[in-house]
Amino acid sequence: MISLGIESTAHTLGIGIVNEKEILADVRDTLKTEKGKGYLPREMFNHHLEKFNELLFKALDEAKIDLKDIDVIGFSRGMGIPNALRVGAFFARYISLTFNKPLVDVNHGVAHIEIGKWLTNSKDPIIVYLSGGNTQIISLVNKRYRILGETEDIAIGNAIDEVARFLNFEMPGGPKIEELAKKGKKYVEMPYSVKGMNLSFSGIVTYVKKLIKEGKYGLEDIIFSFQETIFSMIVEVSERAMAMLEKNEVLLVGGVAANKRLQEMFEIMCKDRNAELKVVPQKYAADNGVMIAINALLAYKHGYSINIENSSIKRNWRVDEVEIIWI
Repeated sequence: MISLGIESTAHTLGIGIVNEKEILADVRDTLKTEKGKGYLPREMFNHHLEKFNELLFKALDEAKIDLKDIDVIGFSRGMGIPNALRVGAFFARYISLTFNKPLVDVNHGVAHIEIGKWLTNSKDPIIVYLSGGNTQIISLVNKRYRILGETEDIAIGNAIDEVARFLNFEMPGGPKIEELAKKGKKYVEMPYSVKGMNLSFSGIVTYVKKLIKEGKYGLEDIIFSFQETIFSMIVEVSERAMAMLEKNEVLLVGGVAANKRLQEMFEIMCKDRNAELKVVPQKYAADNGVMIAINALLAYKHGYSINIENSSIKRNWRVDEVEIIWI
C-alpha cells in the first residue's frame, strides 16, 4: 500500500511518499525571508501554489511511480496558517477526485509524533513536541494524545525566532541561535517561568531584547543563557511528567528537537532517571510530507477516510482532539 502526503501548514511545502516499510520520496521547499523579517500568510500561499506541481512530479519521479499507483492521499488539515493550509487541502482534494483515491485528513502535531515513533521504534514515551507553533508535553492515554503541559503564550520555536528576528537573522532562526549560543561562556540570570506543568516564554524574550539593547553583556553570553534557560524549563516539566506517569522513555519531535544542546540536556536527565531518550532524526524533525504520508497510511489501514465535503481546514486542531484508532 502506497501513501502520498502533502504538508502545507506554514512556511514549508512538503510532499512525501511511503509504503508500509520505507520512505519512497521526500521533497520539500521552504519559503525564504529577508533578514529580520517574518513570514506573511499571503507569501506562504503564493509560494506553495507556485511550487506544488514541481514538487509533486519530483516526488513521483523519486519514488518511480505514477499517481495512479497511489492508494491513499493524505493532507495536513491543521493546525496551521489558513492561507498555507488551503493550498495543500485544495491539491489533495483535486488529486483525490481526479484519480478516485481515498482522502485522509491529518493532524499536523499527531503526524510529528507518528513519524518520530515510526523512525525510532518508540513505543509508549512521554512526547516532547517543540516547534515554531507548538510546545507540548504529551502522553498517549485511552487512544488520545493527552496534553500534560504546554505553553501559556508563545511556543518555544516562536520565542527563538523572535530573538532571531530582533538580531536581523533570516528565518527560520533556530540554527543561527544555536550556533551563537555555542560561543557563550558566562550565564546571565534570566526569567524562569514554569507554572505547574505549563510554561511561558514571552517574558524571557522581552528580557533578552532588553539585555541586547543595553549592551552590558556579550551577545554570545546572552543567547547562551537564553537557550539554557528555555531548555531547562522544558526538561523540568518533561521529567515531572515521567515521574507522574512512571514512564522511562522520552521522544523529542518537532523542529526544535534538532537542537543538539536540547538533546544533550535531555540525555543528562534521562541518564539520571535510568530512562531512554529517542529523537526524531534531524532530517524529519522539521515539517515534511513524509510524516503526513505515514499518518495517512496508518489511519487508512484502520478503516478511516474522509469525504471531500467534510475536509475543510482546521487552523486550531489540537492533538488531543484526534482519536488514535491505529494504536
